[in-house]
Amino acid sequence: MLDKILCVDDDPITLMLCKKVVERVEFAKEIIIANNGEEAINYFDALFEERKNNDTIVYPKLVLLDLNMPVMDGWEFLETYISRNYHNIFDSTRFIVLSSSIDPYDINRSKTYPIIGFLSKPVTKEMLENLKTQFP
Repeated sequence: MLDKILCVDDDPITLMLCKKVVERVEFAKEIIIANNGEEAINYFDALFEERKNNDTIVYPKLVLLDLNMPVMDGWEFLETYISRNYHNIFDSTRFIVLSSSIDPYDINRSKTYPIIGFLSKPVTKEMLENLKTQFP
């Protein structure tokens, strides 16, 4: 079981389902919710500040990320995450894109980011059961 995961999506129903399914399959002890990429970056900014005072912070090992969001979309979030060097600081965090449609362009673009896969919305129990094997 992971200590934390972060779900980033602008749809409240998707976030609620994500949280419920994660809890049901006991995939993570804590589920952090962000409504867009800006909230997710703010979360990592706070973790970065906390890390300055405490080397043993617990951070999400998995981020379930929507790409199409207002304020800051998933791609902008990833660009900011990398530009702030968070990919090296939180080096075991991986990303899975949650999408209602999987565009070949997005799949190709994802190869330059720490994205380990794509899942269709909504997240299901079976999807997370399969993912559990990748996160011992």
